[in-house]
Amino acid sequence: MPRTSAKTPLIRCGRSSLHVMTFNIRYDRPATQPGDPDYWPDRAPALQDVVRREMPTVLGVQEALHHQLVVIEAALPARYRMIGSGRDGGSRGEYSAIFYDSRRLQLVEWDQFWLSDTPKLIGSSTWGNGVPRIVTWGRFRDTTTEQELLLVNTHFDHESENACLRSVHAVLDLVRFFHPRLPSIVMGDFNSDAGTSPAYRRFMESGVLGDAWTLAGEHRTPDYGTYPRYSPPVDGGRRIDWILTTPDVLVRSAAVNTSTLDGRHASDHSAVQALVEIPHPDSP
Repeated sequence: MPRTSAKTPLIRCGRSSLHVMTFNIRYDRPATQPGDPDYWPDRAPALQDVVRREMPTVLGVQEALHHQLVVIEAALPARYRMIGSGRDGGSRGEYSAIFYDSRRLQLVEWDQFWLSDTPKLIGSSTWGNGVPRIVTWGRFRDTTTEQELLLVNTHFDHESENACLRSVHAVLDLVRFFHPRLPSIVMGDFNSDAGTSPAYRRFMESGVLGDAWTLAGEHRTPDYGTYPRYSPPVDGGRRIDWILTTPDVLVRSAAVNTSTLDGRHASDHSAVQALVEIPHPDSP
């Protein structure tokens, strides 16, 4: 296992590779008080520290409120851009936003839909989930390789299994929509255990998306759970935050980021990272 210090990036991006990170940053809960592990003003510097150190090409965040996005933007160079809107419409409610390095990735188009029977209806929720759930996606051109790719970010429901399974099919339909099929990377908090949950199995059985963690040529960290809830990391713990890739995406390495800043966790989740490459379709 490679050794890393607290200030060493877990993953470094090469010329032809993309560094992808998904991170549920935990929404700013008004009831918290100074000193609570959940208190946002205390967590914000730790979040900025992770983002500045790792500097992913692509960062998908979940549970982010508008004022929390501003904190992330401040930690990134000015060349970074963002797509996404709040799940309650406009800047209201939680975002599943995608930040990206605009020097490397050129945005072609993007959209957002709600995980419901009425996907274009803002705030809709019809599959048994008590709160709206969304998918944010963008079609990009990689300015280094001149190839197009699809980036997807989502946050599945935490209570309704029916909503999770319906959401799986909605994501798969999105990936299948593009013709010719685009190399695709799906990020998110799926609120479902990797390896055992029906949602995970349905993804794996689809033949459309695979789990970047299991596909990775190298693991930069142990198989930590991604939902430690401000506790020390647990090797073999619940992995509910994933990066999924289509078969035409090579996963070079993967990691679960459990770093802290002066003992302070950035979130009750841990970030998941992957270094990926998209070979040219004409490559041998």
